[in-house]
Amino acid sequence: MTGNGERRSRICRKGPGSLALAAVIMAAVAFPVSVADANDLTATDARIVGDGARTRFVADLTERLEIAVFTMADPYRVIVDLPNVRFALPQGVGATGRGLISAFRYGQIAPGKSRIVLDATGPVAVNRYFVIPPADGQPARLVVDLVPSSRDRFLEVVRQQRPTEIATPIAPRADRLDAKRRGTRDIRIVIDPGHGGIDSGAVGATGTLEKTLVLDFSKRLGEALRATGRYDVVMTRDDDSFIPLRKRVEFARAHDADLFLSVHANSFAGGVEVKGATVYTLSERASDRVAAAVAASENRADILAGMDIPEEDSDQVKDILLDLTRRETKNFGIVFAKNLIASFRDRGIKLTNDPRKEASFIVLEAPDVPSALIELGYLSTSAEEELMKSAEWQEKATDAMIRAIDGYFATRLARGAGQ
Repeated sequence: MTGNGERRSRICRKGPGSLALAAVIMAAVAFPVSVADANDLTATDARIVGDGARTRFVADLTERLEIAVFTMADPYRVIVDLPNVRFALPQGVGATGRGLISAFRYGQIAPGKSRIVLDATGPVAVNRYFVIPPADGQPARLVVDLVPSSRDRFLEVVRQQRPTEIATPIAPRADRLDAKRRGTRDIRIVIDPGHGGIDSGAVGATGTLEKTLVLDFSKRLGEALRATGRYDVVMTRDDDSFIPLRKRVEFARAHDADLFLSVHANSFAGGVEVKGATVYTLSERASDRVAAAVAASENRADILAGMDIPEEDSDQVKDILLDLTRRETKNFGIVFAKNLIASFRDRGIKLTNDPRKEASFIVLEAPDVPSALIELGYLSTSAEEELMKSAEWQEKATDAMIRAIDGYFATRLARGAGQ
């Protein structure tokens, strides 16, 4: 999850700019800049210059490349899409802003595609953008110039841009068979390493990135589960890739998962050293304010990556069959969470004072896949950050999770649940 390492956007309203609407639209709609070969492109530095009247974002690159620029609202963002780029920027760059830009993020957004997200302090217009080729020993430079605008003009530009991507609707699996109980296939577990690509997640006290830590742990867990010979394991990502939250849900359902485990690491910005693991399950109403805050933070991942968020299909909620399926699935998730907490305790894995919580996590919304989100510990506490990185701790936590998974499925299959 994100916390003291999170790069948050600050939203404030500003008065209308003097730029004409036609000029705003021409500047902000994504037009490509010509490109050379982009195989080994590297971004070596990035900076913000200017003030509230005009702000310029500049990135140094090893080669000229093709870019597309567009805007997104609520919060105000300017998105710069690029081909596959390796980001070798100084540590901490982008955490603070200047002028019309409060912060920026960067990373992979999809295979072969990278992205820079500029968080704007209010409605802005892309006055111009371009890429200068390298010359006279100077690197290639990507430049985006922003000027103030009004909310109405900003939203008009957004409307003129590409349509929102609509996620595949979630519906009950009417054709789902009790294949596991009949022994026709192995139990399938989908492991979901949180964050990835442009979304780094929390940043540890000594700089550990959540996305990297949880990927390493998830790979270890997946290998250990496969080695038992009892489970078919699939991962939503096995590299530094960004995956939208609902795509992770769709992935679990498309693979007919019997259990979905989303792996994360926590962070606390209150200046207090907090330790311990927490297991979350899905609920429309959060169990407490902490759980609500964690869910809100995790659910912002798509926004932070510059993604449109599709609205819920209200007809799904009215489906009685789906509602019953959701309730049963939620109960199975709770059973697993209790098993995992007991197993963590038995293996000496530190837990928070209240280790089982509930909240409305988008990534746990598959109506027919029992799901849990595991926060392994707190990256904001340096001692726990180092502990979670150690092979000894990861081996112990992996063993605890396998024991919990074994116990969970032994109980379910014995009762004939086998879903």
